[in-house]
Amino acid sequence: MAIGKTSSIAEERINKGKKLRSEGVNLYPAGYPVDITSSEAMDRYGHMDPERLEQQDPSFVMAGRIMARRDFGKASFIHLKDRNGQIQAYIRKDKVSPEDFNVFKLMDIGDFIGLRGKFFKTRTGELTLLADKLTLLSKSMLPLPEKWHGLTDMETRYRQRYLDLIMNDPVKEVFVLRSRIIQAVRDFFVARDFLEVETPMMQPIPGGATARPFKTYHNALGMDLYLRVAPELYLKRLVVGGLERVFEINRNFRNEGISIKHNPEFTMLEFYMAYATYEDLMTLTESLFNEVLRQIFGRTVISYQGTDIDFTPPWSRISLFDALRDMGGVSEEVLKKKEDAVRAASQYEIDLSRSESHGQILTKLFDRLVEPQLIHPTFVTGYPTEVSPLSRRSDQNPDMVDRFELFIGGKEIANAFNELNDPADQRERFQKQAALRDAGDKEAQFMDTDYVTALEYGMPPTAGEGIGIDRVVMLLTDSPSIRDVILFPQMRSKSEI
Repeated sequence: MAIGKTSSIAEERINKGKKLRSEGVNLYPAGYPVDITSSEAMDRYGHMDPERLEQQDPSFVMAGRIMARRDFGKASFIHLKDRNGQIQAYIRKDKVSPEDFNVFKLMDIGDFIGLRGKFFKTRTGELTLLADKLTLLSKSMLPLPEKWHGLTDMETRYRQRYLDLIMNDPVKEVFVLRSRIIQAVRDFFVARDFLEVETPMMQPIPGGATARPFKTYHNALGMDLYLRVAPELYLKRLVVGGLERVFEINRNFRNEGISIKHNPEFTMLEFYMAYATYEDLMTLTESLFNEVLRQIFGRTVISYQGTDIDFTPPWSRISLFDALRDMGGVSEEVLKKKEDAVRAASQYEIDLSRSESHGQILTKLFDRLVEPQLIHPTFVTGYPTEVSPLSRRSDQNPDMVDRFELFIGGKEIANAFNELNDPADQRERFQKQAALRDAGDKEAQFMDTDYVTALEYGMPPTAGEGIGIDRVVMLLTDSPSIRDVILFPQMRSKSEI
């Protein structure tokens, strides 16, 4: 809609508001008691034939936004949208008071209206509320996007999510599903004797993940704080304290790029299970996805971007090196020698810093060559110790750790490992991470002496896992971008566009 046209419509609506106010109408009254929603009405009366419906005595009160109206002089049909759906209403001049009808004549698409009346069926069989009383509940001063063109510009949809939700019902359905998915995940862990906890969002040391943090300053304490990149080290402190099974569903913040797979603020599930191993967590993760899918969809096969994905266990398992060799076409020399890995990364135009280790280069090659191919649920194991500073070393090979990452739909979905509970080993690895930071690696982890102290009091053998909730919702709602499943994604300032 052109700016000039929008301005003229807005001016017209402002004038209508002034006229209504001059007649004593409150444009924004407080509250309105509603006793039925659109979906409840359809469930109760949608199946009834017209004759039986006419015999029903109850009168109901509904409220919602006017999404369309058809005027016929002394009568109008409107489409009323509430939180559960949409229903038709019929306003006739001889059925409402003259004052109410005059108010209705000054109402527009987008206004909120309250209606009282009885249900009937039109000649076409559509359930409709015949109003005998109406109330203006909120005057809309700006017009909604045009009905037939809707709100299609992605930039506008993300910036003005409220309009996106009004105009695009499938968008609302995604976020309803998101809420149900998270609740199903929560129920799964509670049923298995996990305790839901909350850990600090602002931390003096941003540990638990290899990522660049956001930094802030606390005036009263006179100290720098960081928005957390992960809750891991605090959750494991709780395991030390005797909370043997804990989980948290909450925000993480990472000062990194924005893409269809990344948002600087995102939701993670992290859970820790004493006396378990990462192999146990593979089985638990398979059960989690299958239980959520059955509860939400009633099936364990979904379609994601045109491909059917079957979540039936057991899922595929492959080591990082085997995946690079068999799926990525990487030579043995690249797997064994850093110099060859550097040349391979250069061949694929992968950016490297001078401080990157052989293991870091191999994981970047994996991200480029293998990850997009992992459509069906696949556990990738056998990660180098140097890229896993919080993971327990493998008993068979101390250069590797007991760890897996889960990939589905060409995306990393989860990361899990046997937790490192040897305080001396943890201190040494933190020191190596600190050296990397001093060498310029802004994503390397900090030395956290208090966490090492906690380990010195003893942490039982424990396995932990983090699952990206946003990416899970992307998969289960067939959404191509992470912005489609975050209500208010981070956007570049309009002044920079």
